[in-house]
Amino acid sequence: MSTYDTVIRGGTLIDGTRLPRRKADIGIRHGRVAHIGRIPAGAGTTELDASGLIVAPGFVDLHTHYDAQIHWDPYCTVSGWHGVTSVVLGNCGFGFAPVKPQERERALLMMTRTEQIPLDTMKAGMQWAWESFPEWLDNLERIPKGINCVSYVPVSPLMIYVMGLEAAKSRPATEAERREMQRLLHEAMDAGACGFSIQRLGPNSLQADYDGTPMPTDCMADEDILALAEVLYERDEGFIQITQAEAGNPVTATPEAIARDMNFLERLAETSGRPVLHNAVAVVDEFPNAHKQSMAWIHACNERGLRLYGQAATGRIWFEYTFEDWNLYDFSPPWNMATQGTHEEKLQKLADPQIRRAMIEDYPNFMTAGTGGRLEHITVKSSGGVAELEQYVGKTIGDIAAAEGKHVVDAILDIAVAGDLKPLFKTGSAGPSLTNPAAVAEMIADPYMIPGVSDGGAHTKFFSAGSYPTDLLIWLVRDNQLLSLEEAHYHLSYLPAQAAGFLDRGYLREGAPADIVVYDLDALKIVPDDGFEVRQDYPADEWRRVQTAEGYRWILVNGEVTFIDGEATGATPGKLLRNRQLEVNPSAVSAGG
Repeated sequence: MSTYDTVIRGGTLIDGTRLPRRKADIGIRHGRVAHIGRIPAGAGTTELDASGLIVAPGFVDLHTHYDAQIHWDPYCTVSGWHGVTSVVLGNCGFGFAPVKPQERERALLMMTRTEQIPLDTMKAGMQWAWESFPEWLDNLERIPKGINCVSYVPVSPLMIYVMGLEAAKSRPATEAERREMQRLLHEAMDAGACGFSIQRLGPNSLQADYDGTPMPTDCMADEDILALAEVLYERDEGFIQITQAEAGNPVTATPEAIARDMNFLERLAETSGRPVLHNAVAVVDEFPNAHKQSMAWIHACNERGLRLYGQAATGRIWFEYTFEDWNLYDFSPPWNMATQGTHEEKLQKLADPQIRRAMIEDYPNFMTAGTGGRLEHITVKSSGGVAELEQYVGKTIGDIAAAEGKHVVDAILDIAVAGDLKPLFKTGSAGPSLTNPAAVAEMIADPYMIPGVSDGGAHTKFFSAGSYPTDLLIWLVRDNQLLSLEEAHYHLSYLPAQAAGFLDRGYLREGAPADIVVYDLDALKIVPDDGFEVRQDYPADEWRRVQTAEGYRWILVNGEVTFIDGEATGATPGKLLRNRQLEVNPSAVSAGG
């Protein structure tokens, strides 16, 4: 009779806690790491030869939007392909609970523009059988999962549930409404929620509702947010994810407006007494000191006992989009208006000279961080099948505009309209600078920086940032040797798990759940590495852009192999990780590093 269910034999162990690497065997029993050391031959029912490979804890992604996709894709790909074994759902205040039955359709519509998840896909792929947040968690526990998940209480549906949609978007809560939201948050936390999430981007939100108006939390009153924070303080549990950028465009934001944002985040951390995850910190060419200023502020907060972490945008990503679906210029009112409506309405508006003038007038205010850069640097990737537009393929909008004596706005929109909105455009980097890996590595090595912001499950027609763990290992560890494997895995697994309160995840010690990646560092590859594959694998015959991975020999979740060489095994050992109900082995909770 075998001693272990599985033995991973002869690999180089990176345990996630920053302790030095070592050669070791890992014995797994009943989904947990039972022994690390030298294990006799034949001791495992299944033996995995990891000679020459890295053995490390599975990655923990704190910023995803797989709330819908997890219902039809138990592995939450793209993330599942790239070694992620635990995800947090319900980010940015977006989600599907609590929602009254008569408001389900509107809740789905809210995701169609802000996160670009097709309505028909959600209807076909998500069997809605809940109303309350506890019922939502029961649903998550019930469905097959090839990955672990935990869920925030998303505050937009919470506000709508209590206040109604129009009131949630137009005024602060009454005292009675605040008390009811607090009660529902208590109820959700009792059931196992991990905290709450909010996007607050002001009236000109980068991620707007399907009708172009802000999301409910975008203009949420300070006191309403702080009332929810009081719940976490009272319970002394949970954490908060917030995208707080009422200061808006970094080109136009005043120091006073930025200071107000920072002051509010400090109040939030003080009122809650819990970790606050601040989205997002990034290295941006146009503002070379911005990430350093954010890091210095976060350090100062922690020195005063305020538990703030920066969610760092680290992946070398870009957007590929057509004007059939694109929405990430919504922070600009004229661009928001022009890209709303049916296909025919968009064509008419984008060709209208008067509307064009308004779009050109607002162009100097374009945000440069988070939208892939300015139009000058965008490349025409395909003509959309229109022969007369082939001359532009491979050229930048800036070069086209200069050659034709046009404003860049006219140049890109003329191509889009002539191609019936089907021409494909590729941005520059939508994340950190492609040319400054040293600055990104410095940011990631900071003790309060958590890599990610994958947005997994969202923006699926534009980009595929769930590949960030693989990219970090390739770019910063292997190719540029700016981070050690020990440092990289600490930030990819241990730090996010501990910051979020998942005390039994993110590291490999005896007694810990066996969430493990086994990979060949030299063979790691993102496929394709210079674009996206289009897969028509969504319900209702919808498509998405993806990047898969090579080099991961095995991925294990709770001791079961879920992927072999990039192919799913069909196993679904993933768990719903309910707050306060984690199966913590006391001997496994020691915190190395």
